[in-house]
Amino acid sequence: MNVLMLNYEWPPIGGGGGQAHLNLLRQFAGREDLQVDVMTFGLEPGLVTERFAWNVTVYKVGIRKRDLHYWRRGEVLAWLFKAWWHCRRMVRRNHYDLAHAFFAFPTGWLCYREAGRLPYIISLRGSDVPGYNARLGLDYRLMKGLFRRIWSGAAVVVANSRGLQDLALQFMPGLDIGVIPNGIDADRFHPRDKAGPAGPIQALTVCRLIGRKRIDLLIRAVAQVKERGLCVHLNIAGDGNLMGPLQQLASELNVADRVRFMGRVPAEQMPEVYRRNDLFVMSSAHEGMSNAMLEAMASGLPIVTTRCEGVDELIADNGVVVEGLPGLAQAIQTLARDPARLREMAVASRRQAERFTWSAVAERYIEYYRQVLAQRG
Repeated sequence: MNVLMLNYEWPPIGGGGGQAHLNLLRQFAGREDLQVDVMTFGLEPGLVTERFAWNVTVYKVGIRKRDLHYWRRGEVLAWLFKAWWHCRRMVRRNHYDLAHAFFAFPTGWLCYREAGRLPYIISLRGSDVPGYNARLGLDYRLMKGLFRRIWSGAAVVVANSRGLQDLALQFMPGLDIGVIPNGIDADRFHPRDKAGPAGPIQALTVCRLIGRKRIDLLIRAVAQVKERGLCVHLNIAGDGNLMGPLQQLASELNVADRVRFMGRVPAEQMPEVYRRNDLFVMSSAHEGMSNAMLEAMASGLPIVTTRCEGVDELIADNGVVVEGLPGLAQAIQTLARDPARLREMAVASRRQAERFTWSAVAERYIEYYRQVLAQRG
């Protein structure tokens, strides 16, 4: 099978969508039955070609970008139209069997433009689903017709969680949308050797510092826990446009000494970062399925999270799902006072994470590829 894959995110640009794509390619690398070309974003101007594996080639279309963690509308459009020119040329020169887009928009639009030549699969990741990102409310309204045409034209549409599937079906009821969850490298991410915290509870969150992540709730929760006489430290791994305002909030609430802004942490250092912490906390309004939460689970961290898409598949006896600030503060306080329960949940987190493997994700996509080719005849 000769597959063209498209994604406007690629590490270090973006978040979970780029990381998930990278891990899927690691499973595809070296397969005798698969040849893959990837078109994605690059930091260097022009078109840069990189060999990922003997059967996987990555083509990076570069534009000028001000912020690694924040896409402006003009940047999205600039990349999209440059990528379209290269995409058209590649489709005409190569004998692809199908296309596979991470994100229905903007990358799904490239597939839609070539639908007469190639059937395509769409992987819904979050912000490409109307209702997911409040910042994109106007964009969703203006582009709903185009979104419906892109989705309807796909041979297969797949969400990465049941929660995201439900949100997508609110937009297009009756559309056949499958679910393939994210996976985790359970060898790379594993629990620490020591049994539990030796000092103040170290709570970790990993995300871009953008409005949808609601990091202000976590900082306020730390402040409330402090008022109740407990010492909990919050470690924030990630960067974004809200770094300054969040640092100011921590100072205003007198918890600057208990909130550590780590900035962007290189991927190779993240396994050790997880192992240095006792608890993973997340306050997102929306997620597709959190890669960071899966990494934390594989690292043996109990979870405290607000309710959002993807949580139902991941949280059982390994964590607590809450509603808003009061729930976050209460759950953190309860676990900080109960080391035995923390240890039990840590074991349960690792056990739960082992159910999600990238090899299984890859096989599910291969099944869809074969299904599309069979339908095409």
